[in-house]
Amino acid sequence: MNHIFKKGNPDKPTLVLLHGTGGNEHDLLPIAEMIDQEASVLGIRGNVLENGMPRFFKRLAEGVFDEEDLKFRTKELNDYLTQAADDYEFDRENVIAIGYSNGANIAASLMYHYNDAFKGAILFHAMVPLKNIELPSLKGTEVFVGAGKNDPIIPAENTQQLISDLEKAGAHLEAFWTNAGHQLTREEVEAAKEWYQKLV
Repeated sequence: MNHIFKKGNPDKPTLVLLHGTGGNEHDLLPIAEMIDQEASVLGIRGNVLENGMPRFFKRLAEGVFDEEDLKFRTKELNDYLTQAADDYEFDRENVIAIGYSNGANIAASLMYHYNDAFKGAILFHAMVPLKNIELPSLKGTEVFVGAGKNDPIIPAENTQQLISDLEKAGAHLEAFWTNAGHQLTREEVEAAKEWYQKLV
């Protein structure tokens, strides 16, 4: 997968950056810099194009995911992270995802499928990736969810369902709501940084 890797302190988590629709592997570098300047960073570009815009999986319409493609791309990304850990010599068990929108959705999907995908995840404006799926045990997984009460793309009840699914699977979760819409706000990045600092 197209990516960028910056080696940091090996004792810190590796931050895996997953962009929103139309983004690329560089998009969330400033967010990673705000959260932990010393951590290693792996920025990944999604392998799917929608009208020329990179994404991590196909969708049938806004908010309607191509579930078969989502499952395939979830496994592809999980396998890629394992390969990247070998290539760049970082600890696969000390990875924290930072995803926004489509990137947060694929990060959530990894947790819906694998109990050891991430040590933790920062999900900015994520949706429930799949319904009617039994999640693995996420005991010990730390999750931060940033959401906008006025998000035109993700209804609040969808975010609440995502939170509920992850908590029922055993994840320890902190949710942070703003009055904003779908855009990423500095306020929620600052809240994510505080959450992260308690974690490390």
